[in-house]
Amino acid sequence: MATLGVQAVRPPPLTSTSDQPPLFDGTTRLYIDYACPYAQRVWIARNYKGLQDKIKLVPINLQNRPAWYKEKVYPENKVPSLEHSGKVLGESLDLIKYVDANFEGTPLFPGDPAKKEFGEQLISYSDTFNKDLFSSLKGDAVQQASPAFEYLENALGKFDDGPFLLGQFSLVDAAYIPFVERFQIVFAEVFKHDITEGRPKLATWIEEVNKIDAYTETRIDPQEIVDKYKKRFLPQQ
Repeated sequence: MATLGVQAVRPPPLTSTSDQPPLFDGTTRLYIDYACPYAQRVWIARNYKGLQDKIKLVPINLQNRPAWYKEKVYPENKVPSLEHSGKVLGESLDLIKYVDANFEGTPLFPGDPAKKEFGEQLISYSDTFNKDLFSSLKGDAVQQASPAFEYLENALGKFDDGPFLLGQFSLVDAAYIPFVERFQIVFAEVFKHDITEGRPKLATWIEEVNKIDAYTETRIDPQEIVDKYKKRFLPQQ
């Protein structure tokens, strides 16, 4: 199993016994759980735009989350959430767009109308993509997941000016890669199946995304992903 590269030391997650950080003190905070793929989307966008000093990462432990998070920060009590300009916003797909539109740094959505339209289609499909893959784990995983991976393979052929979903890296890639990362590992380790087999564009896409520090800095231990899958989907002995 692949191992992680060298990463910056991550602050320990806040738990039920942790004090609440100040609220609305002028600091922009991104609340995440290191293992949450939805939060990872926004974490990647923040990193890619070079906002490490503008958006403070606040990790919390979802398995032992502080009561103040729901009571005082984000009533939905899930991650990600973004504290910015006197309000707290949520929903990962909304937040990657918000971070791109409201902060300086490398633009994460193209101005080209055709790419913009296709990008919106891909973002709209991402929830269906994830649901189909999670559903596949309860049945004949390899066969049932195949259409979702074929969708990505075909989407990657739309533009030829780069290896990413819109040619150049964009928030669309940030939306998909946390989930593809997890399913690639689970399918390889549990089902002994390579999701890139017969899908050269998908293979290249994964390879190229893994060259981007903004993404690799957000990855978690592959063994943790496998353990979570086994706990959730396999009968406990």
